[in-house]
Amino acid sequence: MNTQSIISTHYNQLLGLTEPWKVEDVKLDTEHLKVNILVVWPAGEKAPCPVCQKPCGVNDHREERSWRHLDTMQFETTITCRMPRVSCLDHGIKTINVPWAENLSRFTALFEHFAIDVLLAAKSIKQAMTLLRLSWDQIHAIQLKAVERGLVRRIDDQINYAGIDEKNFGKGHSYISVLTDLNQGRILEVVKDRTLESAESLLNKLSLKQKQGIKAVAMDMWDAFMTATKTILPKADIVHDKFHIASYLGKAVDEVRRKENKQLNKDGNEMLKGTKFLWLTNPDNWKPEDKQSFRSFAIDEMKVGRAWSIKEMFRHFWNYSYIGSAQSFFKRWYFWATHSKLKPIISAAKTIQRHITGLFAYLKHHITNAVSEGLNSKIQSIKSNARGFRNFEHYRAAILFHCGKLSLYP
Repeated sequence: MNTQSIISTHYNQLLGLTEPWKVEDVKLDTEHLKVNILVVWPAGEKAPCPVCQKPCGVNDHREERSWRHLDTMQFETTITCRMPRVSCLDHGIKTINVPWAENLSRFTALFEHFAIDVLLAAKSIKQAMTLLRLSWDQIHAIQLKAVERGLVRRIDDQINYAGIDEKNFGKGHSYISVLTDLNQGRILEVVKDRTLESAESLLNKLSLKQKQGIKAVAMDMWDAFMTATKTILPKADIVHDKFHIASYLGKAVDEVRRKENKQLNKDGNEMLKGTKFLWLTNPDNWKPEDKQSFRSFAIDEMKVGRAWSIKEMFRHFWNYSYIGSAQSFFKRWYFWATHSKLKPIISAAKTIQRHITGLFAYLKHHITNAVSEGLNSKIQSIKSNARGFRNFEHYRAAILFHCGKLSLYP
């Protein structure tokens, strides 16, 4: 056996090829550190139809095609082959499948598996590009194919509780809408914008089985999200996330603080200067110095103090187990808030009252968008590591790749 035959046999075994596939030639380029492996289907051998698997005669061959494979030592390795086309009596002329790669891929399955591991572990896309010696477009192609593969595999996964949230995409008022599986802590889908049309498109990405299985959806009080959910998931309850309600009341308190601070400053009183953190932070998270500072205020005599008390009182709503008791509490709280003579608080109370059904639904399901908020932090990290994204499709693929808990591998 000559040297070339030994090398061919060696690579035939390394690639795990089964007959009649065989390595015909191996070309080594020491100057550019590259290895090219030529694989052939021998003449005269029948090949299986890719549709029905029946042995068929080979009609002709496609043009030569190459696939990037795992490196051999430090040498970049590619597989080259002219894929046979068979003539099937039932399905016509078809190109057969190759055992080392998925259909339409430019990478072998082993290389894609390795590249996915690198992309999941790398701190940035640039680092992955350097290690894998791939371009940005090649990296994106691997991510996109992995995501498409994973989405197909989970089409009928059971989903009980979902969350819808928004995330800033680019500069200005540019948003994406994100659908989250709250039970499994994974992102289900991402669409551009936060309009009614985009929200409906987002929910329509779910399969019929998934739509029927969802019991409730957590969200803020954005009309587009609520309307889309009522249309696409009519049997699911809408739960208004308690963290968004707290944020909404917090903004009202801060508006009262700013107006009162402005009035006090006119009189030369700076007692509210630099106190924003104090009024908006959960008292459970106060430091000893924050508690001392708060005790120095006569909160009942201050507008911001009364606003803060109203905000804090509402926290007790989430502790109720029975709807009747919660309704009684809300009625008392709502009277207090709307008779406070504090316009921001009155406005916030009326907004909450219009969406009270969504708050009562929390007492039934006890779900929040905390999972979505946590994933938002991961999305921001993905965006930063990539130094931004050239378009939405790249952004969506990266989010689902890292946050979708998908079965990504070939």
